[in-house]
Amino acid sequence: MARAPLAWDAGTMMRMAQSPEVRRRLRVAAYAIGLRDGQVLLARFIGAQPHEWTLPGGGVEHGEDPADAVLRELTEETGYAGRVVRLLGIHSARYEFPRDYGVEDHHALRIMYEVDLVGGELRHEVGGTTDLARWFPLDVVAGLERAGFVDIGVALRGA
Repeated sequence: MARAPLAWDAGTMMRMAQSPEVRRRLRVAAYAIGLRDGQVLLARFIGAQPHEWTLPGGGVEHGEDPADAVLRELTEETGYAGRVVRLLGIHSARYEFPRDYGVEDHHALRIMYEVDLVGGELRHEVGGTTDLARWFPLDVVAGLERAGFVDIGVALRGA
């Protein structure tokens, strides 16, 4: 096991504290804002406790166009096929998470798209990061356990 360097302090040897390792992580993701009849389509993310409702979407693969990624994620998480209507905006946020090695400096870059649903049927994802998909009236969303960027996406859509 590596030891911290030693330093002299007023004639007494003492161990210098090591600062925690910081690892930077950039995550680029694309999210779908689908509305119909005053309701928004959400998926329940199960990677956090408590589980929280989120916009259908997820990570953009290397070399993948974000507009293709949002449609792929929409189908994976909800069963619906979609069509991108327009880019609504980009949300950027940074978080620090404690890790066993120190700290993860996480930068989330979220690309938000308005989508129309053009096919498929509502179903739940199996074996993924979400387990339920559901339509919610816009006036009940504020009472849900949800990711903060749900509100941002809905506001960008102008609902």
